[in-house]
Amino acid sequence: MSDHLFRHLAPISEAAWNAIDEDAKARLTVQLASRKLVDFTGPAGWEHAAVNIGRCESLATQGSVATSRRVVLPLIEMRARFTLPRRELDNVDRGAPDPDLSALEAAAHDLALAENRTVFHGSAPAGIVGIAEASSHDPLDLDAEPDTYPSAVARAVDVLRNSGIGGPYGIAIAPELYTRISETAEHGGYPLFDHLREILGGPVVWAPGIDGGIVVSQRGGDFTFESGQDVSIGYLSHDAEDVELYLEESFTFRVIEPDAAIALQSSA
Repeated sequence: MSDHLFRHLAPISEAAWNAIDEDAKARLTVQLASRKLVDFTGPAGWEHAAVNIGRCESLATQGSVATSRRVVLPLIEMRARFTLPRRELDNVDRGAPDPDLSALEAAAHDLALAENRTVFHGSAPAGIVGIAEASSHDPLDLDAEPDTYPSAVARAVDVLRNSGIGGPYGIAIAPELYTRISETAEHGGYPLFDHLREILGGPVVWAPGIDGGIVVSQRGGDFTFESGQDVSIGYLSHDAEDVELYLEESFTFRVIEPDAAIALQSSA
């Protein structure tokens, strides 16, 4: 574990650290939706600061000497702080199987939401263009009635195929739309999820932080999540009652092929 996290200074036993790490991993595995659909590179380490994008920009010419600067994409850092009661951490050492880690769970949700939002919709201050805004295709409408979703997804797949983008394909979809799908049975009981997966050839991903849905190719090489430090837990401070910790990661994201995704905008 990287020294900059200062975990060794926390008044937390090995058993309690294991409980914290396992709970965070379980929560984040479900909620970090973008990673289920894009290429993941790294982690390259906390010291990794930027990604070479293979371009340069001209600066000046002095006589016969032209000067250019390599263009790189800086990594961003995300941190979500949370506080755990020391009594709950002590209960882990007493054998409690259900310590109250609700603050950690809330922080994991917030971090996942921020990461998903950045990948799918971008972040201007971070210099990251998200999948939806980078797409070269006009968005398709997604009606309020879930039984129409297969038709919309099929149209999206056709748009990608007609652009020369092969499959399989996957879809990231907003939680409220995912719930509608879960509550619906199509054609006398044929599950709507099965129909969507059959059209896509890939996954239907519950994606907190996304607006509507986004269909993407999963052939590889079109979208890259560049990880510096993967999500880790670090220590900030403590007193007699509480321990303050944080979830932290560094990353950047690139859309390499704008033709390889199309957004579905929900009408309700």
